[in-house]
Amino acid sequence: MNWISALLGNLTYPAIFLLMLLESTVVPVPSELVVSPAAYHAAGGHLNVLLVVLFATIGADVGASINYVAGYYLGRPIIYKFANSRIGHLCLLNQEKVEKSERYFYDHGVVATLTGRLIPGIRHLISIPAGLSKMPYWKFLLYTTIGAGVWHSILAALGWYMHSFVPEDQLDEQLTIYGDYIKWGIIAIVLLAIAYFVLRHYMKKK
Repeated sequence: MNWISALLGNLTYPAIFLLMLLESTVVPVPSELVVSPAAYHAAGGHLNVLLVVLFATIGADVGASINYVAGYYLGRPIIYKFANSRIGHLCLLNQEKVEKSERYFYDHGVVATLTGRLIPGIRHLISIPAGLSKMPYWKFLLYTTIGAGVWHSILAALGWYMHSFVPEDQLDEQLTIYGDYIKWGIIAIVLLAIAYFVLRHYMKKK
């Protein structure tokens, strides 16, 4: 998609908003290739890093809301039909991925809407089972905003930090390396958070 490449090459606030909206629906736009480079340029004085995080998070909220509404009103059969369609496959989507996000949501409850925003492969789909389960929208939006805000803040901090020692022509390569470390770190944190909530729930029942 040439127009997405054009947006990635010109990261204004509206572009950040639109790209993160797409990333939170079904269009494969890696957030680490948007927020971190934008924060990198913010460190050089071209953007404001707080506004980068703000516009990215609002975009994620709008995109996630689109998925939530689709799940809420269209239902599982139509969602699966789209996931298995040619357009769904072009978006790197299939029924197995949707089912995976559903299992994660139903295994971990409403907190999955927050933690799921931090997990690659789950992040952009977790809003679908939230809609399918008729989760209250205000709660969905609150957890989505917190999860997306945390994730974008981490990516922005990485981009800002890398401005001090990474030349711009090497940025994408270094983001790939550092991004992998961050993903595994985030997954570890999420697992610990889930273990904490499960343990707390178990202790309350006792």
